[in-house]
Amino acid sequence: MKKVRNLINITDLTVEEINQLIEVADDIVANHAEYENICAHKKLATLFFEPSTRTRLSFEAAMLELGGSVLGFSEAKSSSAAKGESVSDTVRTVGCYADIIAMRHPKEGAPIVAAQRTTVPIINGGDGGHFHPTQTLTDLLTIKRKKGRLDNMTIGLCGDLKFGRTVHSLIEAMLRYEGIKFVLISPQELQVPDYVKEKMDAAGAEWTEVETLEEAIPQLDILYMTRVQRERFFNEEDYVRLKDSYILNLEKLETAKEDLTIMHPLPRVNEISVEVDDDPRACYFFQALCGKHIRMALILFLLGIKRA
Repeated sequence: MKKVRNLINITDLTVEEINQLIEVADDIVANHAEYENICAHKKLATLFFEPSTRTRLSFEAAMLELGGSVLGFSEAKSSSAAKGESVSDTVRTVGCYADIIAMRHPKEGAPIVAAQRTTVPIINGGDGGHFHPTQTLTDLLTIKRKKGRLDNMTIGLCGDLKFGRTVHSLIEAMLRYEGIKFVLISPQELQVPDYVKEKMDAAGAEWTEVETLEEAIPQLDILYMTRVQRERFFNEEDYVRLKDSYILNLEKLETAKEDLTIMHPLPRVNEISVEVDDDPRACYFFQALCGKHIRMALILFLLGIKRA
């Protein structure tokens, strides 16, 4: 079986490779016409065993804008997984039809299993509460475009920090940059897992835990909001009790910096009031656009395709 390059965790990429992807993403915006047919006759398979809107459509839009084509499914019951087929067998089969695979799965570690048997590059589109590396690349591109740097800043992470795979991946990525301070804003029930705290300690990162948005906002350069995810809870009662714990509105932003960057991986429920959308510091829809650009760059990277 030939050796292929996959992206399962953000740490699969070096800092230099991340910088390279950001440069290509910016070049795609500056020279869009040069990329319109660069993936002609290449096929992306989107294997989404778990519902998704932004991630799946972002991958599909990325490949289509590169001149390639897309095939796949958007839920497990639409695939042979409903018949009991293993992830390994699905990936081996789809590798006969496509040049690259983007996969989301509710079980943590499923993409790792798939990567052991694949014949084409696999991109992890999210596995349970584990990793979501392309969202992290999206976040890094957004921060770089808004702040002009990826170091020396204070990042507030708010909401579901226990199950939020986007939070875990972003922390892991930012630990490789200098001068990063984390402010972890959550109820005790949804605090960052111990293994993430251990990674922050091992990297010598500065971090604090607080329980209210109000006490954190004044010091932040980045505020990364997350929703309290119903599908990550073991019972409905805990979800209902905590889902409205942290809601960002204009009143809470009165003490924030003028150049604060407000981010959210989406979908939003009610953790950011719609009144914030028109605030110039709100960047979550711009963030979604960045997701398409960085996924275009990633597809080219894993396929080994460069602009002439």
